[in-house]
Amino acid sequence: MKLAKAIQRVRGGRPLSKYLRIELAIVGLVFAAWLLGGASARPRLDTDVSGAPRPPQSDVIRSEADMVVLPVSVLGGHGHFVSGLPQKDFTVYDDGHPQKIDLFMQDDAPVTVGLIIDCSGSMRPNRQEVAEAAKDFLRSSNPQDQIFVVNFNETASLGLPPDMPFTGNVSNLVSAVETGPSEGMTALYDAIDLGLKHLALGANRKKALVIISDGGDDASEETLKQTLAAVQRSSAITYTIGIIAPDQANVNPGVLRKLARDTGGEAYFPGSADELPGICQQIAHDLREQYTIAYLPSNSRKAGYRTIRVVVHAPGHHGLKVRTRAGYLATAEASAASGTS
Repeated sequence: MKLAKAIQRVRGGRPLSKYLRIELAIVGLVFAAWLLGGASARPRLDTDVSGAPRPPQSDVIRSEADMVVLPVSVLGGHGHFVSGLPQKDFTVYDDGHPQKIDLFMQDDAPVTVGLIIDCSGSMRPNRQEVAEAAKDFLRSSNPQDQIFVVNFNETASLGLPPDMPFTGNVSNLVSAVETGPSEGMTALYDAIDLGLKHLALGANRKKALVIISDGGDDASEETLKQTLAAVQRSSAITYTIGIIAPDQANVNPGVLRKLARDTGGEAYFPGSADELPGICQQIAHDLREQYTIAYLPSNSRKAGYRTIRVVVHAPGHHGLKVRTRAGYLATAEASAASGTS
């Protein structure tokens, strides 16, 4: 509530909308303590400020009434994370227009994350590497993280028992990863859809998907277009690990790259299993070192896809690389609700 009052003062005393109050309740987020964590005293993501349950679509980034929340990674010339930069070094552009930053933070917090594991027949030669990659990632997690597993071949299903939607217990998660044989066709898009829906049930402020697959799909009911739209509407970051044999058919590394790029994550294509532990550690550090920037779009009338660009000019730092979401879908519903359609 202190944050809400502070931004209300910045907005000239104008009352905050319902959606903005909800987003401010979750926007104390800067992300992902895989190695560090800690219980938070802030309101839970699955309730609004009054304690009432929030619907699954609350993870959708809306324009107008809601703040756009960006995880931002800043990397130096050698790929190391650059932390401790002040807000004045950052400029955010929404569809090419500079935006006023309403919230700027860098901190650690527990994360809700879904492991999306390809168990199709095309991955059979790499099944052991897939399981080991998932285990390495789980060992880098923290007991206060909420983790779940989606296994998929021609169908997608949750790997944990029905009475255990999330867990931080590595043994339970390893069992979930190892469930089921490597056979059948590939429904990657359906698995991502299930993962995004399950993420909405998590209590932690920050959310991510980690997809381990070859990128192919020959069995989903969801289309690639629908999947990309869902990813663009979601506030979750997506990391992909592509395990692809040289002579393997039905692969699509381009999809894995796009899923990561559109959400501010990263795509990895290890040449051997020896690279997997380092990749898992890289993802862990990425989640932990990110900045969080939030703003209210100045152009609230335009529905549809909006591009995002974040520029960092930091004295004493040269060749900085900034990674964040490529953009987001602004819904007509949000503009209509505020009378700006």
